[in-house]
Amino acid sequence: METRYMKEYSPFLGRDMECKVYGYTGRPVLFIPCQDGRYYDFENFHMDDVFAPWIDSGQVMVFAIDTLDKETWSGKAEAYSRIRRHEQWMCYIVNEVVPLIREISGRSDIVAFGCSLGATHAVNLFFRFPDEFTGLLALSGIYTADYDFGGYMDEVVYRNSPVHYLSNMDPGHPYIKKYNRNQGIICVGQGAWEEVSTTRILDNLFREKGIDVWVDYWGYDVNHDWPWWYKQAAYFLPKLLEE
Repeated sequence: METRYMKEYSPFLGRDMECKVYGYTGRPVLFIPCQDGRYYDFENFHMDDVFAPWIDSGQVMVFAIDTLDKETWSGKAEAYSRIRRHEQWMCYIVNEVVPLIREISGRSDIVAFGCSLGATHAVNLFFRFPDEFTGLLALSGIYTADYDFGGYMDEVVYRNSPVHYLSNMDPGHPYIKKYNRNQGIICVGQGAWEEVSTTRILDNLFREKGIDVWVDYWGYDVNHDWPWWYKQAAYFLPKLLEE
């Protein structure tokens, strides 16, 4: 498998950021690690083995990046500063990572992919930036900022909490046509450690607003863990590659 490691200074974050690219051509996938994760989790947790058939055949390129969760969603500082640091990370992705992906891959149809809190971030990217992210694969996420910001709410928390901003989106909003042009898949199991309630809230909102996103509930034996995410990724990835 062809890989490339990169480390570059981020003006938006004021620090060096690392990433690794897997593959040489194909549809670009942005991999967002689980909570507090690093770019190398794609490889260390063997998700690269799941993606290998599509990477090696030139159907997919994966760009694995770092989170800033330890400073933001998992941090101990006050919510006001944590959510603003998170917003800087979002700006880093949209203004630095997305152009890099487009330059390297030669394509603009980027899929946001993550598991657990990585899925939370992927969903937020997909719905906030439908011109930048035209595909979504979100496994076992929680889709409200209440998860780590408690009862604190301001305009920055709001725009990083899909349950909140989608609930207030007018059914005639122009983004809805963009969502329906794109490809969104959200999946959650119903077994140990899975949190299903916010997925159900989104599912209901999609029906209410006329948003065409595939929400799939797996069984009560499906736990919040890597072995199931391997199976789900292998099942859903071909669907995102269908023309």
